[in-house]
Amino acid sequence: MKFKPVPPAPAEFAVVDRAQGAVPLVPDTEADCCARLVARLDLPSRDAARTWLTFLRALGLAEETDSGYRRTDREPTVEGCREALLDRVFAADSLRDALRSADDPLTVDEAFETVRDRVPVWERHRNPSWADAWRERVSRLLGWFVLLGVADRVADTPAYVAR
Repeated sequence: MKFKPVPPAPAEFAVVDRAQGAVPLVPDTEADCCARLVARLDLPSRDAARTWLTFLRALGLAEETDSGYRRTDREPTVEGCREALLDRVFAADSLRDALRSADDPLTVDEAFETVRDRVPVWERHRNPSWADAWRERVSRLLGWFVLLGVADRVADTPAYVAR
C-alpha cells in the first residue's frame, strides 16, 4: 500500500520521534490521536495532525488496528524512515529516480513535471486545482528528502540534487 499524505518536513529529525511518541501504545481513536499530535507538535489543525498520523503509518511508526491507532515498537531512525518513505509513499521512488538522472538540479516545478504523469486520473477529475496540490506534495517530499539524506538543496537556489 502506498500512502499519499505528506506533512511539511520538520527542521530536525527529533520531531519525528516526538510525533511517534504522541501516538498511544494502546489503540485509540483517530480524533484522540490527532488531538495528541496537535498538542505535542503544536500543529495548526486536526487536518494537519491527520496528515502526520497517516505519514507515521507510511513510515511504519504507527498502525491502524480494529480498535484505532497505535504506535509501533519500531524506533524512528533516519535510515529506517528513508527506506519506508521511498518504499511506501506514493511517487517518492520516482522523484528520487528523477533527481538521480537529472543533469542539473531540479526546482520544485521541474520535479513535479517528472512525476506529473503518475498522478491518478481520478484525482485530476476530483480536484480542479490538482496540479497545485501535487506541486505542494512534491515540495514536501523534497523537504523530507533533504531531512532523510536522499537529496540536498542547492545553496541560494530553490533547486535540489540527489545525494
